[in-house]
Amino acid sequence: MGRVVITHSTYVEGLVPLLKRLARCPGIDTVTPAVISRVRGRSAQLRLRVSAPITGGHKLVARRGSSAQEVFVVTGWSREQLQQQLDALLGQASPNSSSPDGDRS
Repeated sequence: MGRVVITHSTYVEGLVPLLKRLARCPGIDTVTPAVISRVRGRSAQLRLRVSAPITGGHKLVARRGSSAQEVFVVTGWSREQLQQQLDALLGQASPNSSSPDGDRS
């Protein structure tokens, strides 16, 4: 079980509970929310996407409303595994997606 590093006073609405659920997944070591910024577009609901590889994991971008926040995840998972788990946590998993531990149907 991983941990969520709480370092800021401000987060994208609904992000921290989702990150705590992600941190409970086997294979996730550390989840660290980082810089929050304003963006031009609007996202009615919380969205998370894998953005870039980092040493030992991946950077995510969380979007909601006109805010975006970087999130760093330390994990051994592939980009695809992490995105599938994020989609599942957000309730957006497609019926034909594979499980995050790499098993394919």
